[in-house]
Amino acid sequence: MFAKTAITFLSVAALASSALAAPVNPATQSLNRRYISFDGWHGISSLSGFDNFYGSENFSGEISSEVSVSVEEQEEVVVCHSLSVEIIQQKLLVLQEMAKRIITEQICEVETQTIVFQQYISSSTHFVDDIMHTSHLSAGYDSSIASHYGDLVGSDGSLSTSDLGFSGSDVGQSYVVPSGSNWNPSTSPASVQSAFNAAQSAA
Repeated sequence: MFAKTAITFLSVAALASSALAAPVNPATQSLNRRYISFDGWHGISSLSGFDNFYGSENFSGEISSEVSVSVEEQEEVVVCHSLSVEIIQQKLLVLQEMAKRIITEQICEVETQTIVFQQYISSSTHFVDDIMHTSHLSAGYDSSIASHYGDLVGSDGSLSTSDLGFSGSDVGQSYVVPSGSNWNPSTSPASVQSAFNAAQSAA
C-alpha cells in the first residue's frame, strides 16, 4: 500500500514536471506571460503577501541560484547510499502526508489550499530536471532549509506556527550535492529519459 501510493504520487509529480517545469534561463526569458500575481488574489486575505516568498513572476521558484557548500564548509562529505526502494517510498509518503496535514490544518480557505498545493507540486517537480541533468542545477538540496525539518512539529505533536525565518528565494544558498551518483554523460541521458518516459506511462 505504501509503495503503490508513493509511486502514484511521484508519477503524478513527474507528469506535472513536463507541463510546469520546463527549464528557464532567467537571463534571457521573462516569466511575465507565464505567471500571474496571487498576492491577495480575488481579495482572499490569506493570500496576502503570497508573491513575497519566491518573488513576483516566479510562482514555483523556477528562477533560483545555486551556491554550493564547499567540502571545507561541510562537517562531513555527503555521499549517497542505496537503500531499499520501499524504504525510500515510505519516507517520501511521510513527507507527502505531512504536506497534506500542513495545508488542511493551517489553511482554511479552499482557494488558498488549491493555489499553495499547486505551488508546492510545481516547485517540487523542478527537481526532475536536476536529476535528468537538463537544468542549470546539479541534483542536490539546500542543507540550511532541510535542517528546519525538526521545526515543523512541536514537542506535543502539533504543527508549529512559528516563522522559520527564510523565503523561497533563499533556496540554493547552502546547496549540497551528494557524491556517488552513477551518472554517465555518455549513456545516462538516454537511460534516464527512458526511465522518465516509463514512469509517465505508469501514471
